[in-house]
Amino acid sequence: MSDEDLGPTGAICFDLPSPYEAHSFGLLHLPRFIAKCRKHLRNELPKSYQKNFCRGFDRFLCMHLGIDPQDVLKAVEAAGEDDAALDEVLVALFPKDLRVADWNREVTHKGQTEAGREFLAESLTNMGTPEKIGEILSVMDMMDFDEGRIPGFSDKRRRAWETRKQHS
Repeated sequence: MSDEDLGPTGAICFDLPSPYEAHSFGLLHLPRFIAKCRKHLRNELPKSYQKNFCRGFDRFLCMHLGIDPQDVLKAVEAAGEDDAALDEVLVALFPKDLRVADWNREVTHKGQTEAGREFLAESLTNMGTPEKIGEILSVMDMMDFDEGRIPGFSDKRRRAWETRKQHS
């Protein structure tokens, strides 16, 4: 596979941005949601990512903005790969006050409640890495861990993917 690899949790997309990557508007996770929309529109979003597509953080972000995730998908579809055109559509779609600091604070703390810590511990155990309990502190960390940006799970596969990408 070119931009994904199979791991114990299913296909891992190494080409998706980190959820910590901010859009030029300042919103964390938005570049990742846009990238997932583009993969979905090309029928390239693996089953392992489809279960949370337009749900999870995608939906939380849209709830924060007071819009429907399908509206973002339609905006991405209309703009295609043209980021400037997409930004114009999103400016019209999004509220004037994005409350960036509120969203970024909220999203980076997902997984830090008692129930969230239990979810992270269960997920890490299921991934075969219980030693990372207490080290992976948020759901965003979990995404980066799963996709090899935090060492210890799929980082070797990520490095192999990066090497293949450099040589292609």
